[in-house]
Amino acid sequence: MPVKHLLFFLSWLVTLSALAQPYPSRPVRLLVGFVPGGGTDIMGRAIATKLGDISGIQMIIENRPGANGNLAAELVARSPADGYTLLMMSTSHAISKPLYKTLKYDIEKDLVPVAFASSGAMTIVVNPVVPASSLRELIALARAKPGELSYGSSGPGSPEHMAAELFLSMAKVRMVHVPYKGGAASATDLIGGQIQVGFNTLPVVMPYIRAGKMRLLAVTEDRRSPAFPDAPTVAEAGVPGYAMPVWYGIMAPAGTPRETIGLLNREIERVLREPDIRERFATLGVSPTGGAPEAFGAFLREEVSKFTRLVADTGLTVE
Repeated sequence: MPVKHLLFFLSWLVTLSALAQPYPSRPVRLLVGFVPGGGTDIMGRAIATKLGDISGIQMIIENRPGANGNLAAELVARSPADGYTLLMMSTSHAISKPLYKTLKYDIEKDLVPVAFASSGAMTIVVNPVVPASSLRELIALARAKPGELSYGSSGPGSPEHMAAELFLSMAKVRMVHVPYKGGAASATDLIGGQIQVGFNTLPVVMPYIRAGKMRLLAVTEDRRSPAFPDAPTVAEAGVPGYAMPVWYGIMAPAGTPRETIGLLNREIERVLREPDIRERFATLGVSPTGGAPEAFGAFLREEVSKFTRLVADTGLTVE
């Protein structure tokens, strides 16, 4: 056999061998669009660690903060559709589609659902020196001092920002928005007294609440949190009809093989059924969700529609 034919044959064998390798044959990157320590990061790391323990799928967390999670989402959307680059998404990404006018990806067209991980409440918390022991007292204080109180969020257009804007609109009060690059930074400044009020996820603020460094006034879901059953919902505490949960899931680039998505969904479902993961999530104030990718996709479409209405009602825009 001529040398060039032999080289071609050997090259073909190597290619065939690579194609025949079962998925995954190398570590999977899970991109998180926020800094370490926030709710999305905590959820991603919990799932990735347990996935490696029970299935052998090695998942590496890669933090790519920027543009309220959109930088990471764009990177995943433009990655090869081979299952080796995934996005740990949150409510932020459903908000971004109607809020940002110059997005370079479409959450509903360029990414596909893999698994619905968890959902839970955000919180309204205050520094203990703030003279408000209930949400009604905070509303009264804000009305007495319009524009003097400041609240922190994870950034413009973040779920915390949207939760705050909906609250301010429905409660008819004014506060100054102080955006941060993540929930952990916002929590640090709330403890330090640089801001008075915080809208944040439970995974971030729970240890500070338990340590008495923050006062929890209400949770944003339409039901009380199992982690703090004595804390009222915002609707119960003075703003009827208010509800703004936060949720997390995993997405892949559009075009990812259905078999790969199915495998990942099944293995993540196994993770979500593990007793220690359910216990871990409970301590973070969220509940495992699960379900088929199609069900997660339907939920995502409903969320995008909801936030489209909210953005239109409040007139918010972020560039």
